[in-house]
Amino acid sequence: MTGMLIGLAVIAVIIIAVVVMYNGLIKARTYTEESWSQIDVQLKRRNDLIPNLVNTVKGYATHEKETLSRVVQLRNQLVDQTSNPNPTTDQREKMMETSNQITDSLKSIFALSENYPDLKANQEFTKLMEELTNTENKIAYSRQLFNSSVASYNIKLQSFPSNLIAKMGNFQQVNYLQVPEEETKAPSVSFDK
Repeated sequence: MTGMLIGLAVIAVIIIAVVVMYNGLIKARTYTEESWSQIDVQLKRRNDLIPNLVNTVKGYATHEKETLSRVVQLRNQLVDQTSNPNPTTDQREKMMETSNQITDSLKSIFALSENYPDLKANQEFTKLMEELTNTENKIAYSRQLFNSSVASYNIKLQSFPSNLIAKMGNFQQVNYLQVPEEETKAPSVSFDK
């Protein structure tokens, strides 16, 4: 009788451990998905701001149409890419690549203000630049949060014994968001005249 109670207790402990590990995996995966949605929210916010910025700049920088057209084209591409509520890893990577291209193009637009003092003095342009800069910072923070969530989730997938539960539950590893190689290089600064 005592042996049977001990056996039932061991089985109960194992079942509880499996449930706790499974729920932990679900929680980690959900945090990863939620952190991705934060990136998505910020990308959509930036996409909403870009047309206003382009329209504001158009009046001042008529011969910069190529830069403006590129930003609009990339923005539309990103809008299409973000229409999927559950993107695959490849789709996420493409979205981040497009996002990085938009960031580079926006830097070119911000640099236009140096060539056009009237544009630089335009309150609407200044407000939009501040909004976009804040949004770019939020995107960077959201990327960090996503990668932290991915790390936590992937650790659970690889750690024993939760890796056994992960295999039974068909949990898939998630890739980190990578920083574009050109952004990892130190900028060259020269004070020579």
